[in-house]
Amino acid sequence: MISLERRRVCVRFGEFVFDGEARELTRAGERVALSPKAFGLLAALIETRPRALSRSELQDRLWPDSAVGYTSLPAIVTELRHLLRDDRKSPRFIRTVRGFGYAFSGGAADEAVDGTRSGRLFPFSLEWGGHEIGLAVGENLIGRQEGCTIRSNSAKISRHHARVTVTGKGAVLEDLGSKNGTFLRGRRLENPMPLAAGDTISIGSSVLVFRAAFGPGTTATG
Repeated sequence: MISLERRRVCVRFGEFVFDGEARELTRAGERVALSPKAFGLLAALIETRPRALSRSELQDRLWPDSAVGYTSLPAIVTELRHLLRDDRKSPRFIRTVRGFGYAFSGGAADEAVDGTRSGRLFPFSLEWGGHEIGLAVGENLIGRQEGCTIRSNSAKISRHHARVTVTGKGAVLEDLGSKNGTFLRGRRLENPMPLAAGDTISIGSSVLVFRAAFGPGTTATG
C-alpha cells in the first residue's frame, strides 16, 4: 500500500528560496521584503514556468478588479528585478518576451521543506567532471553567470552560453549567441536541437553527456 502524504514544497532558484504557502522569499537564508504585487508576480511566473505569460494575463492576476495604466506592470517587474538582483539586459530569472509579456528563466527546482527534492522535476541530467547535474523542467542555463544551472569559470564560456529547455516531450539544446559556440555530437550548433540519451555537448574545453534519467538535482560550478 502506497501512502501519499502531502509535503509543503518550496522552489529554489539561484541563492533564493520561494515559499508560496508561507508567502516568503529568502536569499541565503535571509528574508527578502516583497510588496504584495511583486510577490504575486513572482508566484505567477514560477508557477507557470517555462511558459511565458502575456501582459494581459499578469494584469488580470495582479489587478483582477481594476483597470491599470500601461506602466503599472513594468513598474512591478522593475521592483522585482531589483530585489532579485536581476539584470534586464542579461536576465537570470525574469525574461522579457518582447511584444508579449514575461517568463521565468534560469534553473529552478521544487524542494520539500525537509530539504529533499522531488525527483519528478529531474527527468534528465548532464554528467560533467564526475558530477551529475539534474535538469529541471523549464530552462536550464549553462554559462559563467551566477544563477546558471551549470556554471563554469572558464573564459572560453560566455556568461549565458547555452540553454537546455526541458518539457514533457523531451529536452532541447540551444546556443545563446556564444562567442565560441556550442557543439552537439561534435558539430557546431546552428539551431535548437533535441537531445537524446548519450549525446555529448562540448562547451569551451568542457564535455557534458546528456542522460535521460533522474539526477540528484545538484548545481555544479567548475
